[in-house]
Amino acid sequence: MPIPPQLMTTQIHRRSSRPVSGGVRALCDEILTHYGTSAAAILYYGSCFRRGDDREGIVDLYVLVDSYGSAYRKRAPAVLNRLLPPNVFYLEVPFENRVVRAKYAILSLADLERCTSKACFHSYFWGRFAQPAGLAYARDDQVAERVHRSLVRAVMTFVVRVLPEVASPFTARDLWRTGLVLSYRAELRAEGPDDVVRLFDADAEYYDPLTRAAMDTVPFDVESVACCDTACYQASIPGRVRYLSRLAWAVRCWQGKALSVLRLIKGLFTFHGGLDYILWKIERHSGVSVTVEPHLRRRPVLGACVLFWRLYRRGGFR
Repeated sequence: MPIPPQLMTTQIHRRSSRPVSGGVRALCDEILTHYGTSAAAILYYGSCFRRGDDREGIVDLYVLVDSYGSAYRKRAPAVLNRLLPPNVFYLEVPFENRVVRAKYAILSLADLERCTSKACFHSYFWGRFAQPAGLAYARDDQVAERVHRSLVRAVMTFVVRVLPEVASPFTARDLWRTGLVLSYRAELRAEGPDDVVRLFDADAEYYDPLTRAAMDTVPFDVESVACCDTACYQASIPGRVRYLSRLAWAVRCWQGKALSVLRLIKGLFTFHGGLDYILWKIERHSGVSVTVEPHLRRRPVLGACVLFWRLYRRGGFR
């Protein structure tokens, strides 16, 4: 993969270095107490990070560990984390007369580096980490540098994989809208296309310079062109490359939905209150709600399958 331009690295460093709130710091302290020296870094992302507010919703964190074996006392969760990363857990911590809540995922540093690179086919990780994220904790400068390189790598992978899907001429908004819609569609997500577009519009001052810098890293001929009152680009991409890209995204869509179901079922055993959280999030984004019968709560795997089917039929996720 080509060396990223300094502007891209600087932009990502600047955003990831923003100070976190006291509530998020309390969550990180609790995580570090539990995982000890096996925790190398903690990434903060998602809607609470974008708003800069941990009071509404649930904070999204990634705990980056040296190895899965060192992170768990038992072998089974370590094996599951290695086979189908990440494992997801729930955490709540009292802070200033309120409770701060988080769901945090466990991922090894090595998997972060691998899954943000072009060696990783599916968009689950590089699609997430191409979006803004904060480095809430790093054990040392070497770990911080590895994490920052992975965030840069995620953007480069995202742009290379999405560019063949965008018609020329295009703007940064066209590129990111297309890529975010594609990567969200490759999972079971409650958010609709309009919600995805707002991710760019809410942070255009971050994505615009990042896009300009990323154009110097792609293996295609891209030039700036005159277009309205914003930066536009023209890419020369062979038809064969565009055709193979469409096939790849179709495969990611089916593969991702299958992996999402497996991750959700796995999460029922690690995420306390996970079924209620999933239903709450789907209702929050789509307005679709279903009732969970007591006998389904007693059989979480069967209950998850039944409820997912009901929600899917009613348009709760795509």
